[in-house]
Amino acid sequence: MKKLNKINSILFLLCISLSFAQQTPAPKQSKTIAIVGATAHIGNGTVIDNSIIVMEDGKLKNVSDATMSKIDTSAMEVIKANGKHVYPGFIVSNGTLGLVEVDAVKASNDLSEMGSFNPHIRSIIAYNAESKIVESMRPNGVLLGQVVPRGGRITGTSSIVQYDAWNWEDAAIKMDDGIHVNWPSSFSRGRWWLGEDPGLKPNKNYGKQVKELVDYFNESKSYNKGTKGESHIPYAALAGIFDGSKHLYINADDEKGITDAVNFAKSQGVSNITIVGGYQAGNVASFLKQNNVSVFLQRVHTRPELEDDDYDYTFKQAKKLVDTGVLVALEPSGQMERMNSRNLPFYAGTTVAHGLTKAQALQLITQNAAKIMGIDDAYGTLEVGKSATLFISEGDALDMRTNIVTKAFIDGRDISLETHQTELWKRYSKKYSSQD
Repeated sequence: MKKLNKINSILFLLCISLSFAQQTPAPKQSKTIAIVGATAHIGNGTVIDNSIIVMEDGKLKNVSDATMSKIDTSAMEVIKANGKHVYPGFIVSNGTLGLVEVDAVKASNDLSEMGSFNPHIRSIIAYNAESKIVESMRPNGVLLGQVVPRGGRITGTSSIVQYDAWNWEDAAIKMDDGIHVNWPSSFSRGRWWLGEDPGLKPNKNYGKQVKELVDYFNESKSYNKGTKGESHIPYAALAGIFDGSKHLYINADDEKGITDAVNFAKSQGVSNITIVGGYQAGNVASFLKQNNVSVFLQRVHTRPELEDDDYDYTFKQAKKLVDTGVLVALEPSGQMERMNSRNLPFYAGTTVAHGLTKAQALQLITQNAAKIMGIDDAYGTLEVGKSATLFISEGDALDMRTNIVTKAFIDGRDISLETHQTELWKRYSKKYSSQD
């Protein structure tokens, strides 16, 4: 009976998997493709109104003004895109796509590990390339992302992937790009569900928690400088942030926490630093600029946290930082962050309504994200020699009313834009359109 139940369970899971099968990853680009006539948004601030973009062997061979270029396209596959727009693939910073499929199903959740100090935990090996959530990003032009573990003081090591692959090995663009740290909060809120005052209070353990982090880094540094007679995998995992080969991403929101975190990283000799979240980063923008610290700015579509904050506080933080010269990218973390990753272009669009130009807003989810993650040599902009990772939209991709993606390419591969959601939409559209 137990054996029969086990077989039934396997068959049930197989049926579920087949009924919602992911789209097959696209084959390698086999012929030269030219996109002609579209408005090309390069991603570095440049816009070409009437462009010709040539893709060959997964790379951009030509990106120029069609009125100024004489290119023979007779032997190419030509995509006529007059009146449409071409953008580099959008990049999710500080995301968890592919680590959780269904929050309520423990077996599909690989978001965090036990323990507080886990620099050796690698998110890439837990990444599920066949996630139905991942494929649902592509119809909005979100084609790349950083996969970040959560939980603990040092959460682990992130990697960067592209969103059309058979497995994590195929998906990986840059493995183990950086270490992620949750900086202690200098304030805490009372647990209202236990009858405590929900207001902000100083964190009495702040100094102790910071010291624990300092001690751990010092011990790791000593280990990596020593003979390493006895293996210590967590300490060894931190070596890259000391020699500059890895990035240090520090989750910190309050002004004091951000300042203390940067000073801590500098005192440890860390050169590549990014503040993640950065709710009050705008208050210390000059300090961040002076220390060459970049910011993954928290989700734009969130409410102000403090009673004295302006109603549009979160909407205008990006402009405040950009105007100061801080390198900024947008990230979607928070409640329902995996679902909200698909709204990345619309977060950028909101910053346009609050001061940034469209070109600046586009950079927040393309060039700037690529620069911070260290993949700007191949991704983030539409420039000759870089990866042909881009998409064609019917209109402005930062506006949810007009971002209608008709074609998308990852490394020159013509990827599917179908998802289980679009399949259901088509199914029920036929049902109701056929009724009298």
